[in-house]
Amino acid sequence: MSSSTVEFKVLADQACKAAEEFIHIYYETMDKRRTVLPKLYMDTASLIWNGNAVSGQKALAEFLESLPASEFTVTMLDCQPVHEEATQGQATVLVVTAGAVRFDCNRQRFFNQNFLLTAQATPTNTVWKIAGDCFRFQDWDS
Repeated sequence: MSSSTVEFKVLADQACKAAEEFIHIYYETMDKRRTVLPKLYMDTASLIWNGNAVSGQKALAEFLESLPASEFTVTMLDCQPVHEEATQGQATVLVVTAGAVRFDCNRQRFFNQNFLLTAQATPTNTVWKIAGDCFRFQDWDS
């Protein structure tokens, strides 16, 4: 194996570990502690929710708090590191999820969601923050 192949495998493994930890935190927070969910987003993050764009911490907080109570079930998770040439050397991970959600105990709806996570250094460690988030219901005619 070449050194670049080994390096990519290490990056991919790190991305998968970060994605799994992040997704657990994100959906649990979405379902149970939504008021703190904006802390997972960068100050300049954008969210596209079924084609509706929201940007900035204040607008994100207002939008997320306006959503009804939720119960998310994630059935699929995929992730990959984004090549550093595309992110100017910033550690970045693309995370793709799919599953089902119920809002206010209404009928179950299928969804997919894509996150672009970026590593942010703090004085004590590195945390992953959402730079971009795209949520879409996957409703098919029966």
